[in-house]
Amino acid sequence: MSRHDRLSGVLRIVGERGKVEVDDLAGELAVSPATVRRDLDHLAAQQLLTRTRGGAVSANVSYDLPLRYKTARHAPEKSRIAHAVAALAQRGGVIGLNGGTTTTEIARALLARGDLSNGGSGPALTVVTNALNIANELAVRQNIKLVVTGGVARAQSFELTGPLATKVLDQIAIDLLILGVDALDPVAGAFAHNEGEANINQLMVRRSARVVVAADSSKLGRRAFAGICPISAVDVVVTDADIPAELSARFTASGVTVHVV
Repeated sequence: MSRHDRLSGVLRIVGERGKVEVDDLAGELAVSPATVRRDLDHLAAQQLLTRTRGGAVSANVSYDLPLRYKTARHAPEKSRIAHAVAALAQRGGVIGLNGGTTTTEIARALLARGDLSNGGSGPALTVVTNALNIANELAVRQNIKLVVTGGVARAQSFELTGPLATKVLDQIAIDLLILGVDALDPVAGAFAHNEGEANINQLMVRRSARVVVAADSSKLGRRAFAGICPISAVDVVVTDADIPAELSARFTASGVTVHVV
């Protein structure tokens, strides 16, 4: 197990249980107690958990893992989803992208499309995003017209939130919103862990003609803290082949097209 995977595993376990002991973690991760202590000290220094005498307890931010620790989770699935979703964008369209590891991969897949790099009378795409990392990758691309919402940045996700972001979104129209979510339920709809991000995502949904949720199957059939939109607002879900057939059928019954890659 790589150090990256191990740190992600520690954060996941602490987030799920609230409190862990060094010896228990060492046994579950098949590493020495000394390695666990070093990992806990490293994560505590970044304020991702709180160290205790014999282990650690969760900090608030441990439930919403920073982007750099989520990147490797379900990576092959996210790559396939990214290329499938990127293929839905039409030249000349206005594309919305919120923050997250999957939408970041989609942004990169859009840049890899050869038909969007050819010259023309205008930009190949207009991309509206509230994610600083996505904006950073797109800013130097001459074939992309980039619109950044503004707002206050969240360190965990690089997303801009708050009233400054809503002022921009109130004035634009989006053809295709590519929405990354923390959870998607076939009855209750889309969710985020953070209420500020959910608020901006709500407005992006309302300003969009079509909404595509890009999510690996681990996020489906679940709910999180803050609602983004009802399931009726979602047109398409692009996910991986691990989605259970029964769950896929429930999404279809709710009027959502399920695209499995």
